Formats: sequence, structure tokens, C-alpha cells
Amino acid sequence: MTLSKDAILAELNTVTMDGSGREGGLVDAGAVAKCSSCDGHVSVVLALPGLDQRVRAAIAGRAEAAVRRAAQRAGQPLAAVVVDTTAEGASPRRATVSLPQASPSKASGPAAKTAQQAAPLLPNVRHIVAVGAGKGGVGKSTVAANLAVGLALRGHAVGLLDGDIYGPSLPTMLGLHSLEPNVIGNMLQPFLVHGVKAMTIGKLVDAERPLIWRGPMAHGAFKQLIEQTEWGPLDYLVVDLPPGTGDVCLSLAQLLRLTGAVVVCTPQRVAQDDAVRALRMFQQLSVEILGVVENMSYFVGDDGKEYDIFGRGGAQMMAQRTGVPFLGSIPITMDLRRNSDEGNPSANFRGGTALARSLDAVVQNLEAQVALASVRSAQASPTLTIN
Repeated sequence: MTLSKDAILAELNTVTMDGSGREGGLVDAGAVAKCSSCDGHVSVVLALPGLDQRVRAAIAGRAEAAVRRAAQRAGQPLAAVVVDTTAEGASPRRATVSLPQASPSKASGPAAKTAQQAAPLLPNVRHIVAVGAGKGGVGKSTVAANLAVGLALRGHAVGLLDGDIYGPSLPTMLGLHSLEPNVIGNMLQPFLVHGVKAMTIGKLVDAERPLIWRGPMAHGAFKQLIEQTEWGPLDYLVVDLPPGTGDVCLSLAQLLRLTGAVVVCTPQRVAQDDAVRALRMFQQLSVEILGVVENMSYFVGDDGKEYDIFGRGGAQMMAQRTGVPFLGSIPITMDLRRNSDEGNPSANFRGGTALARSLDAVVQNLEAQVALASVRSAQASPTLTIN
């Protein structure tokens, strides 16, 4: 049975303002300003004018308990309950209730494996890092390309998979336009540029052809790019995902066991909201969050002056608020734009510029978080060397 909005409202109407049960319920009193329920996530907004914060908190607690009762009656597990009492300037009261999720039908033993834990490893690849974002336009592909190049410059064997099926941009960012795809047997040979092995669907279809695909087609194309590319031994495979929380992201979590994910966000609040959704998606898929990168953190003019055009530090505060690592901030500069358009990301790391220093810092922080994630997942084991 599905937990409906009407069922929640009916239960909320059993809650009275003073808790005595003698007054009318919250719905009859006009105190429920908003109520929504979707996939086990329930949000209730209460309008409680003229009441102090202590009384509001007490009413919110009773409302939260009512939502839980409604869920129990409907037999639906709850992922989260949010009761907001922000009316009239009061501070919101937020309560999250996590209940055990249903175990996979084929799981056995005391602790059932998640889909991510059961996903296969890619042969000869030590670490797979997904780079995602909650929305487009935040420079996710730019960050993915520069992370891959930066790791290669630090001596790692690196692959870069353009998983942005609908809008592949790596042919431009890596300067692949003059190169032709090569197939040996039934395996695609990656392009070797800037010390990185790269593969993108943008080199397998006409450059101006729109990919008008439904989910299963996108899943199939992404699966082929992963499984039919001759990656060879790699320390890192960086996967540039499409924006949002759609089919390709789910396909990746099912097809490969990831070391973790990097979430790209610009400083402004509207970008943070979507980045949190992407972050929660990875967590729901049991993918560890390696960290948040604040892209376009500030603009560096030709005069060397820095301009906080989007409000520097917003993504860092979002990372702190959600309890995940912050990998660093990347400025937007004329050189970054020029090098990306010209397909020369290696140039971003030269000259000791503010851009080069920030990229180096982000890459080093990513290395550290990957090492920690490997230890936590028992992928790393101690080595004893005797001379």
C-alpha cells in the first residue's frame, strides 16, 4: 500500500495545537501549509503564527510522529521525514528518520550486499572515480578532464571515460577532432592524449548528430564504452557523468564497483541545492563521496584581481553542512577557458598560476581521499618490505 498525501493529512488532523486532543486538528486549524510524499520522503510545512519556538518545536514533534503512524498503517518504509516550521521567521525543525531498506531478493547471510558492493571490478583498474553534478553548466566535464590530466602528471596511469552520452564535450576539451577511432578485434582503442587514455561517444557518432535516446539505449551505449574499450592497466579511471540523477548514473553503479564520487558545484545556492541531490543519490547507491569541488569559485581578471562573481565559498559550506570532504576550489580564468576550447588542458598546470596551484591542490586532495577510501573498503593491504 502506498503512503498517500490524504493518509498523511488525515493523521495530521489528529494532532492538536496544545496536544490535549480537545481542539481541532492541524488540518482543520489551517496549520498545514504544505504536505508532500514521494518514494518514502515526506515533507510537511506548518504555518504557526504567533507561537514561540518552544511551542512550535513541540507541535512539529507531534506532527512527525503522526507521519510515522501513517507510514506504519500504509506499510511503507520511510527514507526521511522533514517537518518545517519556518513561518513567521522561526527556525526550522528538521528530523530525519532512516528505516532499514528492503534487502535484495538474492542476498543471503546476515548482511545483504548492496548493488554497488555486488558490482564487478574492472580488470586491471585500481580506482574508478565518478565525477557528477546535480545540474549542467557547473563545469563538471572541465573538472573531470583536469583531474585526469593532473593525476597523469603526478605519475599515475589514467583513463578518462566520457559518460556524458547526450552531450559529450571531451572531444573539444582534449583536442580529439583530428583523431580517428581505432578498433582491434571487437575492442575500441582509447585515444592517448595529454598522458591520458580517453574514450568518448563523441568520436563514434557524427559530431552534430543529436543522440535522441531513451534510457535503455543510453544504458547500452554506456555499457559498450566501458566493456569494449581496451583500457589496459590503470591506476585511475575517471568517469565524466551526465548532469542530474538519471539512467547513466544508475547504470554506472550497477556495472562497476566505484572507489567513490566527486561532486562538482559552483558557489551559488541554486547550484548547491542540485549538488546535494547528486550527493544523496551517490550515497543512496552506496557510493562513497570522495569530496566536493567548488568550480568557478572566483574570477581572475587580466589584472590579477579576484572577483567573487558567484559568491566564493558556498560549495565549501555545503560540503561542511553535509559532512563530506572538500577537495578545493578552482577559479575561472581566461586561460582556463582558452585551454579548454583549444583542447590543451595540460597548459592549465603550467606557470605557477593561481589556476595551476588550485588544480594541483584539488588533485592531491583527491589522491588522499582515494587512499582513505581504499583502506576503508579493505582494498588496500599492508606491505612488508625486507631489505
